[in-house]
Amino acid sequence: MDFDVLVIGGGPGGYVAAIKSSQLGLNTACIEFDSTEDEKLKLGGTCLNVGCIPSKSLLDSSYKFHQLKDGLAEHGISAGKPKLDISKMMDRKNAIVKKLTGGVSHLFSHNKVTSIHGKGKLINPTSVEVTDNKGKKNTYTAKNIILAAGSRPINIPSVPWNGTSVIGSSGALELEEVPKSLAIIGAGVIGLELGSVWSRLGSKVEIFEAENNLLPMLDRDVVKVIEREFKNQNLNISLGCFVKGSKTSRSGVSLEVEIEGKLQKKSFDKVIVAVGRRPFTEDLLAKDCGLELDERGFITVDDYCQTTLPNVYAVGDIVRGPMLAHKAMEEGVMAAERIAGKKMEVNYNLVPSVIYTHPEIAWVGRTEEDLKNDGVEFKKGNFPFAASGRALAAGDSAGLVKMLADKDTDEVLGIQIFGNGAAEILQQGLIGMEFSASSEDFGLTMFSHPTVSEALHEAALAVNKQAIHIGN
Repeated sequence: MDFDVLVIGGGPGGYVAAIKSSQLGLNTACIEFDSTEDEKLKLGGTCLNVGCIPSKSLLDSSYKFHQLKDGLAEHGISAGKPKLDISKMMDRKNAIVKKLTGGVSHLFSHNKVTSIHGKGKLINPTSVEVTDNKGKKNTYTAKNIILAAGSRPINIPSVPWNGTSVIGSSGALELEEVPKSLAIIGAGVIGLELGSVWSRLGSKVEIFEAENNLLPMLDRDVVKVIEREFKNQNLNISLGCFVKGSKTSRSGVSLEVEIEGKLQKKSFDKVIVAVGRRPFTEDLLAKDCGLELDERGFITVDDYCQTTLPNVYAVGDIVRGPMLAHKAMEEGVMAAERIAGKKMEVNYNLVPSVIYTHPEIAWVGRTEEDLKNDGVEFKKGNFPFAASGRALAAGDSAGLVKMLADKDTDEVLGIQIFGNGAAEILQQGLIGMEFSASSEDFGLTMFSHPTVSEALHEAALAVNKQAIHIGN
């Protein structure tokens, strides 16, 4: 055998699995097909190159521009009319991506992971065929194989990409100028984040969503607050509508949208299609390799990411569950540990999610609807950031923290946060939930004052009608 472990895919699930495998003393290689402009290996996958990281760079840059333009007057600060340099903003984003992808390459060298540049295909339980960018094929063997091929954006026939006026999420991170009008198809994580970026930079943004409810994974009382804040930000979201067709011209894109049963024509400079992602399993498996895909293109695995072949694992976006980088990373670690004979498990009941709008939206655990459907009696507590001294001092008091707990045991079952710093506050709640903390445990914990994290403390107290800084 050439290796103990062979990983196909250099994204979050793949590169973490490779590093962990090597740290556990296994001779490891990682196959990745993505290339830089000069045809060199590019690690990091979608998240690092055209997803999580570059989008956060633009989200932060656009928020700073928005603050300079509209958010400082109440602080007694006047900076005149700010000038936007999109080219420089993109250069900063690209420099961050380059630094981090280079960091992954350094980690591979440090951990003695062998990099193989090419497209990997599972031939049988111990063999992988790799085709390089010139078409040359080589076969490598390994005792264990981890599939981590990631995902790709979904295109829709009614609005096909053309790479210029109709683009996907990757193209939306590369625009060279701010479009005067922008349509986004899909009000999920990607659509809301991209809408926030370009709206702050001056685009008139309209988001079209087929679902009748915005963010159905959250409780309606939380979503109501989110919708109100987005409306205040002039982020126009149309629900329960369908884009039936599109026509492109030199002047932009004309969309045919069905809203409340009536067809309307709307014109935009640019259109971003952000309707989700699909597993990138094309040409990943040879027909007789012993693995098959389900009806949605996912690879079937057990709770430990083991496929129907005992020495082949699959992690990340090509298997069940949310398409999240941190979930893929944890699965990569689990696969490596189990190959090494350890018994690690991933707690799929506590996978945190974040939408990096401003304010941020973050949640973990179960919702009221989940609990009602399962017949679980619960109690709840809400605390608005408008009652937080630190949030008010920062001029960022929109949103709330919501906590759900078991009616009898008081164990915390779910947390939802909409507010400035929600992503970071959620982690405090998540740690407690990993240890089956009760709302009383959070309530008895001393939080620094003044901090926005106190909202989590107060929400926990509110579960048992003991909040101090709001009425119970």
